[in-house]
Amino acid sequence: MKFALSTNWSNTRSDDGAAIADEAGELGFDSLELGFRTRSSQLVGFKSRLDVMPVESVHAYCPAPVGAPGGHPELYRLCSSDENERALARMLLEKTFSCAADLGAKIVVFHAGYASMDTLFGNLFTTARKLRVKRGRIVYDAFRREFDILRPSLEKKGLVLALENLPSLEGFPNVFEAEELMREFDGAPIRLWFDTGHALVCETNGWSGDSVHMAAKLAPWICGMHLNDVKGPFDDHGEPGWGNVDYAGLTFLAKRDVLRVFEPSSSVSPEDLRNSLAYIRNMWSGCESWGR
Repeated sequence: MKFALSTNWSNTRSDDGAAIADEAGELGFDSLELGFRTRSSQLVGFKSRLDVMPVESVHAYCPAPVGAPGGHPELYRLCSSDENERALARMLLEKTFSCAADLGAKIVVFHAGYASMDTLFGNLFTTARKLRVKRGRIVYDAFRREFDILRPSLEKKGLVLALENLPSLEGFPNVFEAEELMREFDGAPIRLWFDTGHALVCETNGWSGDSVHMAAKLAPWICGMHLNDVKGPFDDHGEPGWGNVDYAGLTFLAKRDVLRVFEPSSSVSPEDLRNSLAYIRNMWSGCESWGR
């Protein structure tokens, strides 16, 4: 079973893409995901190592825009009510698509947006959930329109846009919206991306049901996973095995033909990351014949 490492773990420590790729290989990883902290200056180095450390996915927006204070997946929001912001999001997505195609990646991981909950505080939780459903429809319709614009570019470049579950009540799409989107766009270059830490944050805070059940419900459309861990109600991005994510319970998803990408915080040490990879490999060791 193969595993990739998100370059978000090391993008800020080195400007040498080749060195970042080499370190991932030394730690035991098989491939890379270019994270949203990737800088343009690192791309040449990553390309020079594609024969031994391929890039299988790219996390939008990548590379980080020149002039931005830093890379961020929500620098501009595709479903914003502001037309200029939507245009900027499309522009950066197109650049991400080109980056992915140039490096041979097939999947672009994307934070689709949020259903604004500016009146969440001060509301009873049940009222807030009703508001989330109502505002989710607005975001859903906005995303549908924007995806129709982006779809030809995805198809031309042979890419899939993978929508990641986000660690908040406002995050779009939630499990119900995700299933509806997948059924509506059946056959289109769009899938889902399951972040283990984000899912548990939502479960812990009462914003969703059981995270393993969520993964099971959406499994037919999930094309990849971010493997990271949390201990409480916050998005810690610890190494798998450090926190409370039920990785044994997610074995069924690991058996599928999905990308498995470690996405730890940059504060995780190389030794802890190496041990974490060994822990997950051992747990899922009986799954090799099922997937990549």
